Amino acid sequence: MSKTYGKTRWKRFALVMVPSLAATAAVGVGLANSALAASFSISGQQFKVSAKELHGTNFAQFGSIDVQTDKTTHPVAVSAFDTARIKGLCQSLVTDPNVIPLPFKLPKVTLRLEAGDSDQKDRQVDAANLLIDLDSLEADAEFGNINIGQDASTLKGEATKNWKSALGSGLPSGKTGFAQAADTADLTGVKQTAWATSAGTFKLRGLKLNLYTDDSHECF
Repeated sequence: MSKTYGKTRWKRFALVMVPSLAATAAVGVGLANSALAASFSISGQQFKVSAKELHGTNFAQFGSIDVQTDKTTHPVAVSAFDTARIKGLCQSLVTDPNVIPLPFKLPKVTLRLEAGDSDQKDRQVDAANLLIDLDSLEADAEFGNINIGQDASTLKGEATKNWKSALGSGLPSGKTGFAQAADTADLTGVKQTAWATSAGTFKLRGLKLNLYTDDSHECF
């Protein structure tokens, strides 16, 4: 898709960028050959993230693989933002302690984190070089100057530059990793399930963290 000027609205945006097997395999090859330095080994537990509003600049999305310490792999779609401002951020993780054999039964525990729930922009969450490794996403979305089907190895921006050595590598001649990119991304009513999140800086204003001994306090 050629460059689209103006803005594109997608109602209930839901992973328009689906990482192909070829693209996923390419990143896997990059990891195996140390062409791409994974930032960390993931825990193997998914968590939920929601937001009332997210405004990001230099948005990109591409296929990748998250790896656990035992080498278990999880195909993901990476959403990258050079900068992001988030209103009403919520993150929740449910842990079942009974996966460890115990002589007694314990309740599930939910860790819930909230921040930036304010109409004042200077009291919202700010992030730089934000990367979200997810496998499901729902939102109302508006993109400015979006390209769909861009060669992943040509993505620009600070958030994606550390991935460029592997994006598009290991594929047959003339075939490269699929990606999409936009100058701006505005999402509302965000609900996503993720394996990992990383950022250069993450300012959580009005941070609240609570533990609940049940599984009824997830973000959605």
